[in-house]
Amino acid sequence: MADDKAAPGRLALVQNFVNTAEWDEARDDLATPDGLAAWLVEQGLPGQRPDEDDVRRAIRLREAIRGLCVANNGGPVRDGDLEELDRTAGSARLRPRFRSGAASELEPEVGGLEGALGRIVAAIHEAMALGTWPRLKGCRNEACRYAFYDHTRNHTGAWCSMQSCGNREKARRFRTSRRGSC
Repeated sequence: MADDKAAPGRLALVQNFVNTAEWDEARDDLATPDGLAAWLVEQGLPGQRPDEDDVRRAIRLREAIRGLCVANNGGPVRDGDLEELDRTAGSARLRPRFRSGAASELEPEVGGLEGALGRIVAAIHEAMALGTWPRLKGCRNEACRYAFYDHTRNHTGAWCSMQSCGNREKARRFRTSRRGSC
């Protein structure tokens, strides 16, 4: 992904989490306990050795967040996506921690996978408070749904990449319009 589509601050963790799967490339970095463990280490998230239940929980949260990113790009909010964030926040027992300089953040009271997933949800909460959350979008290409950060001035970015997904959609529309005019 191009740097111009990277999310700022802790929202980058959320973007990295969503992008652990690329459906058009049949890749899922979290599909196994080893894959999930490697990703957690790569992100600097504390955790114990994950098992198959942990993999299912992580994927369920990832896909809920992906659904919300698609909703940020004009799609509907799917049933259960917000509730999954609530469940994860509750399992992690997120609570505010106040810092000097009028700063605060949500931190999990538990460790393990619940704590790691809680940090991801806390980053979403922070982005919502900062107003950056609506800019983390899921690509409009239904076969892609890659998460990208919309840096456009008017917040109208629709594609993870205009060179690939955007051009494919433009070509599809052109072909459809040509068929209709013949």
